Amino acid sequence: MKGVNPETRNRIRVAVAAYAYEFENDPIMSDAEFDKLAESIDTETATGNPDLDHFFWTFFSPITGMWVREHPEIDGLRRIYQTIFNRPDPEIEELL
Repeated sequence: MKGVNPETRNRIRVAVAAYAYEFENDPIMSDAEFDKLAESIDTETATGNPDLDHFFWTFFSPITGMWVREHPEIDGLRRIYQTIFNRPDPEIEELL
């Protein structure tokens, strides 16, 4: 994600990792990697997306991934997860 605000990039990474673990039972990074990334999140930094800035300020916790269940763009996290990790959508697979 060249040219993307580093805080935005880290928030996307931590949110996709939390999504993968919480919804897909697929840890895409080690606990140590997740913990280090989560600890680096600065919820006071504005990223230009007021809704997501508010979400991270209100719900994010570096000690758990449960906050992702309240994420306002869960469908976007799912798309990123499926695209990057080449995981098919089970609802679409059922149609095939």
